[in-house]
Amino acid sequence: MTPLARLRRLWLDVHLWIGAGLLIVLVPLSVTGSILVWHDAIDRALYSQRYATSGALASRRVADYAAAAEQAFGPRARLFQLRLPQRAGDPVVAVGRIAGPPGPGGRPRTLNAWIDPPTARVLDVAEVAQQATMVVHRLHGSLLIQDVGRQVVGWLGWAMFVSSATGLWLWWPRHGGVLRALRWRRGASQLFNLHHMVGFWTCLPLAVLSLTGVYIAFPQASHALVGAPPPPVRSARQTPPLLDRPRLGVDQALAAASAEAPGAVAQLDWPSQGRAPAWKLMPAGHGAPLQVEDATGLVSPARAPAERRAAPDPTSRLMRQIHDGTDMGLAWRLVITAAGAMPTILGLSGLVMWLRRRARRRALRAA
Repeated sequence: MTPLARLRRLWLDVHLWIGAGLLIVLVPLSVTGSILVWHDAIDRALYSQRYATSGALASRRVADYAAAAEQAFGPRARLFQLRLPQRAGDPVVAVGRIAGPPGPGGRPRTLNAWIDPPTARVLDVAEVAQQATMVVHRLHGSLLIQDVGRQVVGWLGWAMFVSSATGLWLWWPRHGGVLRALRWRRGASQLFNLHHMVGFWTCLPLAVLSLTGVYIAFPQASHALVGAPPPPVRSARQTPPLLDRPRLGVDQALAAASAEAPGAVAQLDWPSQGRAPAWKLMPAGHGAPLQVEDATGLVSPARAPAERRAAPDPTSRLMRQIHDGTDMGLAWRLVITAAGAMPTILGLSGLVMWLRRRARRRALRAA
């Protein structure tokens, strides 16, 4: 056997064992990636009642939305955030903290209420983390594995990249004729032709999605590789509890902030316990966030949490855009969707081809 033939046999074994050995985890990982490209559309289709607003104008006082959310939450949760609509037809979204033990990662469990902007009528109440779209998010990001799930997904991304690279090597014709290799009838078996044709046309998108997924899963190493500032390490400390009885009301906090920075508000956060509890406001557009001290009404620029103070990394943003298709146009989103579905076809067809080859070898040995 020549050295090139040995190398080809090695790549074939690597390609085979990645495809067959990791099929059960690579398929859900890739399929959920295809689904999440259309997350917003799926969410609106599954929970259409949340977006059945009666108009685009948020004509009620912010305090009216807060009162409606508190009534909807009842004793189940305490309101701590209101997000006002930034696009015509979107609802007001209220978020409350659920009393009791925290959720995954030690973070408080939250309850959402969707409110009609013109009427302040509650459209729906639900714990988003327990619903289908968020379960798909967690499955894609961590395979529902606590603590180390993100790293596991990162290593699976490397495996997918190696599988794409070895598949291209094995597809490449040994005696030239690349154009002939693109024809359907490359082999006698229709399954063989399907595997080679699908593998060739999807190996590049799968390699790109795999590498961008690895970048996201290992941020410290990825930032060091491209020379970007290291990402901040998220603090493991618990979220401080909400202030029991704020001195300022919603209207007073907004009035104090508007005196310093007039304009619409995109988000309002209730004060938490600490040395200087403060209401936090995010202006609409690109304005800087403000805080209003609950005890004094003093307005000042809001301090971001430690993990948000670092300078934004444009490389990380680009990697996420490529990986999930955000702001990348319809064509790339369709490519991602198709590429996410193809590992199922490639894995199953490759597994059947391997089983058939084993059966032929056993028959030859028996003969």
